[in-house]
Amino acid sequence: MLDAAHIVHLHDQANASWHDPSLPDPAPGNPWDALVLDQHTANFELWHHEDASRDLTASDHDITEHKHTIDAVNQRRNDLAEQIDLLLLASIPPQDESAPLHSETPGMIIDRLSILSLKHFHTAEEAVRADATPAHHQRNRERLAVLDVQRSDLAGCLDALWRDIQNGRRRFKLYRQLKMYNDPTLNPVLYRSAIVNSADSGEG
Repeated sequence: MLDAAHIVHLHDQANASWHDPSLPDPAPGNPWDALVLDQHTANFELWHHEDASRDLTASDHDITEHKHTIDAVNQRRNDLAEQIDLLLLASIPPQDESAPLHSETPGMIIDRLSILSLKHFHTAEEAVRADATPAHHQRNRERLAVLDVQRSDLAGCLDALWRDIQNGRRRFKLYRQLKMYNDPTLNPVLYRSAIVNSADSGEG
């Protein structure tokens, strides 16, 4: 089921399509592809909200809206990485508990590949940007070469890990992210604000 080259292809296909309305959306051929693309969608949205939140001409209101959206999408991104791991765990026999435990799960690596694909796409854009200088083009060609190596290395590590897992030489667990910042019962800023607002309402 897991093939790093296929995952990289899905990411690249989605990046091209989502930046160019004239291209067709990637059509996932199975639930696995759909899940990988859903997780990549979250990173794609995060990337562009992060860019927009740094717009020096944006209003405080717009920046706040982007920051709130970033929190929500980042939660979805992590949830989808966990869903990837759950699907992979369901696809293999029970793991040998004596096998060495790998701290980074396949879902975490796929998340990193997703982010690398976005870096690669946007760096490639900068390497040919019409209004940029030759020095800018050269700098981004050099960065692109580094990203090529990093992505190739990471994809190879993912394939090697999955082979080891399938052959019982290594195992992994589902690691819950247990994010706290979006939970109004766990983030002290949120629950203290809620208490203050409740008290203020009572005074009225």
